[in-house]
Amino acid sequence: MPSWCPLPCRLAMLLCVWALCQAQSDTELPPGTPIIQLRLAGDKRKHYEGRVEVYYNGEWGTVCDDDFSIHAANILCRELGYVEAVSWSPSSKYGKGEGRIWLDNVQCSGRERTLAQCKSNGFGVSDCKHSEDVGVVCNERRIPGFNKKNIIELSHSRVEEVRIRAISSQRKRVPITEGYLEVKDGGKWRQICDEEWTEMNNRVICGMYGFPGEKGYNTKVYKLLAKRRKKNYWEFGVNCTGNEASLHGCKLGRKVELKGNATCEKGMPVVVSCVPGRAFAPSHAQGFSKQPLVRLRGGANIGDGRVEVLKNGKWGTVCDDSWNLKAASVVCRELGFGSAKEALAGGRLGQGMGPVHMNEVECSGFEKSLTECYFNRDALGCSHEEDAAVRCNVPAMGFQNKLRLSGGRNPFEGRVEVLAEKNGSLVWGTVCSDSWGTMEATVVCRQLGLGFASNAFQETWYWPGDVRADDVVMSGVRCSGTEMTLAQCLHHGKHLHCPQGGGRFAAGVSCSESAPDLVLNAQVVEHTTYLEDRPMYILQCANEEHCLSSSAATATPSSSRRLMRFSSQIHNNGQSDFRPRAAHNSWVWHDCHRHYHSMEVFTHYDLLSLNGTKVAEGHKASFCLEDTQCEEGIEKRYECANFGQQGITVGCWDTYRHDIDCQWIDVTDIVPGDYIFQVVINPNYEVAESDYTNNIMKCRCRYDGHRLWTYNCHIGERLDDNSGDYWLQQY
Repeated sequence: MPSWCPLPCRLAMLLCVWALCQAQSDTELPPGTPIIQLRLAGDKRKHYEGRVEVYYNGEWGTVCDDDFSIHAANILCRELGYVEAVSWSPSSKYGKGEGRIWLDNVQCSGRERTLAQCKSNGFGVSDCKHSEDVGVVCNERRIPGFNKKNIIELSHSRVEEVRIRAISSQRKRVPITEGYLEVKDGGKWRQICDEEWTEMNNRVICGMYGFPGEKGYNTKVYKLLAKRRKKNYWEFGVNCTGNEASLHGCKLGRKVELKGNATCEKGMPVVVSCVPGRAFAPSHAQGFSKQPLVRLRGGANIGDGRVEVLKNGKWGTVCDDSWNLKAASVVCRELGFGSAKEALAGGRLGQGMGPVHMNEVECSGFEKSLTECYFNRDALGCSHEEDAAVRCNVPAMGFQNKLRLSGGRNPFEGRVEVLAEKNGSLVWGTVCSDSWGTMEATVVCRQLGLGFASNAFQETWYWPGDVRADDVVMSGVRCSGTEMTLAQCLHHGKHLHCPQGGGRFAAGVSCSESAPDLVLNAQVVEHTTYLEDRPMYILQCANEEHCLSSSAATATPSSSRRLMRFSSQIHNNGQSDFRPRAAHNSWVWHDCHRHYHSMEVFTHYDLLSLNGTKVAEGHKASFCLEDTQCEEGIEKRYECANFGQQGITVGCWDTYRHDIDCQWIDVTDIVPGDYIFQVVINPNYEVAESDYTNNIMKCRCRYDGHRLWTYNCHIGERLDDNSGDYWLQQY
């Protein structure tokens, strides 16, 4: 080093030498070091800051903020070509990411060349949510001579946004399925030249916008418009394989020579035209339509859920071994959504019941159905803790703009206010709370993207909303719980009827990111059913609680009742504990049995004729809702002893034995024959759950006057018999 160079100069030269060493190629990394790529993404940011995203094993994912430090931030910034990190931010400051959370508990010493060399739980091993995505701010000074090969330019800072810009005659259509493709670069919207544009590019664009397929369009219209419009082309082409979840995953194509109006002389701006799924099409006669062999269960939002497959008449789950975005995208497109945003593993959206039908699924990404993919039929070793799930891209329908929660303490609760037409103009107003319940609240939370319903409120005086929105604009609302918007539920038309009015009696909700999911073990019921004749004089308490048929009211103490008895084992397979809605101080005391009822009706037991007519019934109150047993490693939280708290912990189950009162159906008055035995848990939807379709169990039942058999018990599914198929109608 020259002797004339002062100390600051020498430090600067040393820094440059050090930085160049740090920017050496991956071929000089220790053998076995995972090869990753990095980018900074997120909301309202400059090019040198953002949410940390890692490209590994063909998928983009995020990094959890647990154990992250300035040392890790320095490694990351240098890997992106910046001289150092300025700071790092926890708790998704730059917005929540999508896809996998690749790294958790990252611990760097500061001497590593790549983030992949830092200690962590391992790629894909994380218990974090995207609300914990880490972000960094780098010093905007670049390392001299830095090799940019580690940065995906399209994903990094070249493209800020992508949009489909509809022509003027189609801009009011919802969803927008066709128009010019434009990218935002340097704050300006630019078109892409279609000279090297491919069908695979169209497929990716349609998928990222929530559409399962692409189609042709009227080229004459767009060519005519292109001649009249001023063009502002982007300087790059795009090269997609067709499997990318979004345009950001594609590679840059050939650089386009910008020559003003002479740019793209042999082509025109790219136009994309997509086919919507039937649920999002303007009419059910249009759109992508097929009868899928897969379904989603347990998801809070549209397009989210645990993957279940129909095989031999039985629904079963998919094991998460080898589960990835390609397989997840096949599922999403099969169901009429776009490509997959996330391929979730480890039972993240709840655990299923029944068989595990598929394991080690491998898809090319272009299959029409998940069943066309290669998979291992032997699911030996897979449990429902490994159930695979997906989050799909769905079209922008503007649902969230027509509904809001007002007055709550946080964004997840408040009075429900609807945007409705009144006297020729759009105004905000309230919803009548008459008959307002959990199903209606479920639809509100889904429409707003706030997860599951936690509670439905019929009084909201404690949530002072906008006084200008006090008037009722919607009444008579009845939802099945499967609707995408409150407007799709049954409700009164122009002639509203709400005797209590709005204001303090307006409908309200609270939402939650997680919910319980109760499932009855059908095999336990099937294996424990039997008949017992019990004298009336020892059934007085049961009679007081209406656990016997109506004829018992006139029965003499010396007579007997014939009872169909059975045990029930109720599992909580959801993501939060099942708790009674009523507070402990409002539980009902039953003096005869000397216990409290935390839920007055917890289960319905019915015996139906083959045509569905009810011939006998029973019900069970939750006098003791507790953790009888739990899966290994899970501690019991709820115990009824000494009037303790009641509930069922996630991963635990509550068993009602066959020999306790009211655990029966009074069949004294039925005649011999074939019947359907039905059990429904939480029948009044008193407590919100993530999935109600698995709350019902049906069995075939035969009674010969002396003995009774139950067989072919199923949860929320088909009942096979010699005369045909009995189906529980499901969404």
